[in-house]
Amino acid sequence: MAYQTINPFNNQLIKAYTPHSDQQIEQALAQADALYHSTWAKGDIEQRLPVLHKLADLIDSRQEALAKIASVEMGKLIKQSRGEVALCAQIARYYAEHAKQFLAPVRYDSSLGEAWVEHHPIGVLMAVEPWNFPYYQLMRVLAPNLAAGNPVMVKHASIVPNCAVAFEQLLLDAGAPQGAYTNLFISADQVANIIADPRVQGVALTGSEKAGSIVAAQAAKKLKKATLELGGNDVFVVLDDCDLDRAATVGAQARLNNAGQVCTAAKRFIVHQQVAEAFLQKLTARFRAVTLGDPLDEATTLGPLSSTSALDGLIAQVKNAVDHGATLHYGGEAPQHDGNFFQPTILTNISRENPAYFEEFFGPVAQVYVVQDDDHAVQLANDSHYGLGGAIFSGDIERAKRLASRIETGMVYINSLTDTAPELPFGGVKRSGFGRELSDLGIKEFVNQKLVVVSRH
Repeated sequence: MAYQTINPFNNQLIKAYTPHSDQQIEQALAQADALYHSTWAKGDIEQRLPVLHKLADLIDSRQEALAKIASVEMGKLIKQSRGEVALCAQIARYYAEHAKQFLAPVRYDSSLGEAWVEHHPIGVLMAVEPWNFPYYQLMRVLAPNLAAGNPVMVKHASIVPNCAVAFEQLLLDAGAPQGAYTNLFISADQVANIIADPRVQGVALTGSEKAGSIVAAQAAKKLKKATLELGGNDVFVVLDDCDLDRAATVGAQARLNNAGQVCTAAKRFIVHQQVAEAFLQKLTARFRAVTLGDPLDEATTLGPLSSTSALDGLIAQVKNAVDHGATLHYGGEAPQHDGNFFQPTILTNISRENPAYFEEFFGPVAQVYVVQDDDHAVQLANDSHYGLGGAIFSGDIERAKRLASRIETGMVYINSLTDTAPELPFGGVKRSGFGRELSDLGIKEFVNQKLVVVSRH
């Protein structure tokens, strides 16, 4: 597995990185395990929280440099990269301020005596993370587990090694001890060996359904806790009573952010038949107005896909959808360019027999479906292998709330695109994975919730 920085805007190789050897992995494991058994990990949380405070401050002070690294390495628009970096600082600061409260003992009334649950770290964690949010995905795992006392080892995506190195340096500069966070340039086989190692007690993965099923099986074989955030095929429901202009504007943003390479992007637009034609016209107009270009240029509104393989895969998916009867309403072309660009694209008339009906399109491709009423909207929304996020646009909030409760997904946003914040739990159901990150739920995924009872007798 080659770890390389290749600028997706022009496909120029910037730097290649040397993979870590098995000996280096063993050294890293030993160091992380030793830290777990130290008073730093198992002692008072107050000694760990200053690292998160310092980390947040460092990220804020280096925002522009970090943002440029991400934009050059995986093609994210510079404004969006700045937003991702700022969010990382917010997450670090959030756990610095709230982790002590989240991990405080919880008392239980019991006839057996005085009872409470304590929260303790469980050991070294192995994290496997993707390229599409190259800092945010790391921070979601690192911040709560550093607060809890779990050392974290990370295999980042092979196309964002510079982001991986920059993030590890942030931890060192923030005063984290050796072993608290370790970046590893390793292969899938080496990841499997680490998961199998008895010093590792938990596994976290964000990525594809295929990668998730492999890693989950490896963790389950060794009876280790895992959390998975996998693919999504999120719905964007447009009801007949909503503000169509706002729905189209937000819908275009929800589909095209990060060149459509977002697990929670709006992928299936489910539109009430009374407004379907008008909405499609408005959405098309917003797709047509997009400016493709250099992600470092502030005027660009759609950057390249992350890699040539991502582009080739998306081209094949769209062709296959059309070959199976879908209508190419707009776009569908990869313009002549050295970079990995693909036009904003809209597909309609997708039957359930079309492979596209169940597939996740990880790029700027929207599917538009027309439904008769709210019941049909829910039925179509739930007819999916995935269940990560979703959005509902309606002028009647109570109507939207009723629909939100019926949609089988981990998150639903009303009159907004699917979003994220440190204080809100993030995760899904079905093939979108299991477990939650962020909020008070995320910090308790990898802790020992230990019951202690003092008998009254």
